[in-house]
Amino acid sequence: MALELWRRTARLLLHHRGAAVSSRRTCVGKCPNTRLRVLLDMDGVLADFEGGFLKKYRQRYPNEPFISLEERRGFWVSTQYGELRADLCDKAISIWESKNFFMELEPLPGSVEAVKEMAKMKNTDVFICTSPIKHYAHCPYEKYAWVERHLGPDFLEKVILTRDKTIVSGDILVDDKPDILGVEPNPSWEHVLFTACHNKHLPVSTTQRRLLSWADDWRDILEGKR
Repeated sequence: MALELWRRTARLLLHHRGAAVSSRRTCVGKCPNTRLRVLLDMDGVLADFEGGFLKKYRQRYPNEPFISLEERRGFWVSTQYGELRADLCDKAISIWESKNFFMELEPLPGSVEAVKEMAKMKNTDVFICTSPIKHYAHCPYEKYAWVERHLGPDFLEKVILTRDKTIVSGDILVDDKPDILGVEPNPSWEHVLFTACHNKHLPVSTTQRRLLSWADDWRDILEGKR
């Protein structure tokens, strides 16, 4: 079963690499009378990266200092741990580079239900647009396995793995990273910031919409973009 999922992962990676480029060539921004395309980040939006990291970090390094979720600041976990003590940066990185880290992340409350409902909405296409870590021994496979486990095998066709989300065409990107940069200076999508422990302390922007959680009115955000 694992071998078959690996093969499917490889095929899907090649398929979506071509699809991302193709869609970018054919339509920049939203075309009239087209379907709404929603891109959803995975870690920190659908899967509880921060909670999963802290749990496994404390299990592996029970005698080391840690940063509570209430004290998290900044997108990069390893940076904040490195500021706490230099050697803790590598220890933090070792957690998400380890086998089964991404596979065993718990879904954020309401995320699975919201995605399934969203996918059934009229004239709406939903994709999971997620960045794999550079240490790729486990991450890509486990991301696909997570999607299959929590959203079902049909959703494997909706996964886009990319290190640069700016080149993917869409109408909305829901992502917990405050600043999403890449080779495309003007991405086609609107970045809706998903509130997470590391970004909730940022000043409220008058130009960027936020989704506080999956209990927030995400339906209104989608309808406002049509």
